[in-house]
Amino acid sequence: MGYYVTMKDNVKIYVEDLNPQCKGAILFLHGWPGNHNLFEYQFNKLPQLGFRCIGMDTRGFGKSDKPFYGYDYDTLSDDVRGVVEALGLKNFILAGHSTGGAMAARYMKRHKGYGVAKLVLIAAAAPSLIKRPNFPYGVTKEAILQIIDDTYKDRPQMLKNFGDSFFFQHVSQAFADWFFQLGLEAAGWSTAAVANSWIREVLFDDLLAIHVPTLIIHGIHDQVVPFELGQIQHRMIRNSQLVPFEFSGHGTFYEQKDQFNEVLVRFIES
Repeated sequence: MGYYVTMKDNVKIYVEDLNPQCKGAILFLHGWPGNHNLFEYQFNKLPQLGFRCIGMDTRGFGKSDKPFYGYDYDTLSDDVRGVVEALGLKNFILAGHSTGGAMAARYMKRHKGYGVAKLVLIAAAAPSLIKRPNFPYGVTKEAILQIIDDTYKDRPQMLKNFGDSFFFQHVSQAFADWFFQLGLEAAGWSTAAVANSWIREVLFDDLLAIHVPTLIIHGIHDQVVPFELGQIQHRMIRNSQLVPFEFSGHGTFYEQKDQFNEVLVRFIES
């Protein structure tokens, strides 16, 4: 069931809500530049196991409104809070992939983990996606600036290039075309603005503020968010466990979807 939740600034956020009658809820936050459909292979399976699966499209992406401003992590985490309150979620699982993982980390600090029983970080872009003077990990600032520049010059080609680096395992041409279309559903300005947030935002304090059991899933061949960031998250977050995915890049939820679903369910039920 799909519907919209209106935020305080009147931006409408699209929400897909499967199995709303079930008590065990998982709120999925997708990564850049896709939308909630990235979790199709979780939504196919997990409701069969009795879970309520909720996917929200980040503002600027998918079916959500696409304002020109509001792509900082504070605003994005406030959108998460708006959805949580509108749906009355309590003791739910918050699962964020890539930029969605960064949003989840900010939510845990800014909103003190409101309603969250457990956290799942999937190739999360935290504590910093880019290398900094005192943080020699992640990708270069120049690489992100190139993505932003390419977004404004030729966004379809940028999306194709990004898709080529997303997966470690081979995907069919049909799947690659589908993945490409998800990126096209975003606005150009929001695509660039979120990429800019990777440069501006750091999440060191956010990770230290996480107080719930946390599962970290990260592909060891990830070219988008290097695996070393998952290792750093594990060291910084109390009561966390890191599960390396040996045959995945940035798309663990598809490349090893059966193992992903099994690990996720085992963590939730533990």
